[in-house]
Amino acid sequence: MNDQSGPPRYEIRAQHTDSTVTVYQAYRPSLGLPAARDGRFPPAWKRDRMTWIKPSFLWMMYRCGWAEKEGQETVLAVEITREGFAWALENAELSHYVRGVHPDRAAWQRSLRRSPTRVQWDPERDLHLNPLPYRSLQLGLSGEAARRYADEWLVSVTDVTPLAHEIHGLLRAGEPGRAAGLLPEETPLTGLAAPLPVEAGR
Repeated sequence: MNDQSGPPRYEIRAQHTDSTVTVYQAYRPSLGLPAARDGRFPPAWKRDRMTWIKPSFLWMMYRCGWAEKEGQETVLAVEITREGFAWALENAELSHYVRGVHPDRAAWQRSLRRSPTRVQWDPERDLHLNPLPYRSLQLGLSGEAARRYADEWLVSVTDVTPLAHEIHGLLRAGEPGRAAGLLPEETPLTGLAAPLPVEAGR
């Protein structure tokens, strides 16, 4: 069941326009800063590795510890085409086997090998990074999806580390209202769907 006081348990929310969707990633400065400066990923960014993108700013903050975890000190807001984001969802498989969604584990593994995108649903986070009763989407891009992400879908790359530090500083200062006012506005992305765990249909 959905939490009546909040969003549906499984819903894709993001900062978006009619043509773009913003996702977040965190990197070490030696990679993140050139990406933000040039508006594209530098040669050190490996297209043959799985890369995870997150539409939720607060989930990114949970993952990178407000840009203070080693190797995640630079947070990027990556604006990609809505068309590319939709392609990633259409070609996705759940990252974990779920009884009832897949006929059996072998069928899931075959599908996973064919799918360039993986979907994971993790608890969304509040301003203090506590888990919420509804889920946040993560997309893992590999192979063709990673190459398209870097070479075709990319619209802009912005270093939002200062924003992360500012919001965190306001929280530390006991000003959650001001901190909340700086959060990116993330709203449901209608017309797009991702693979769901079985309990979403119960």
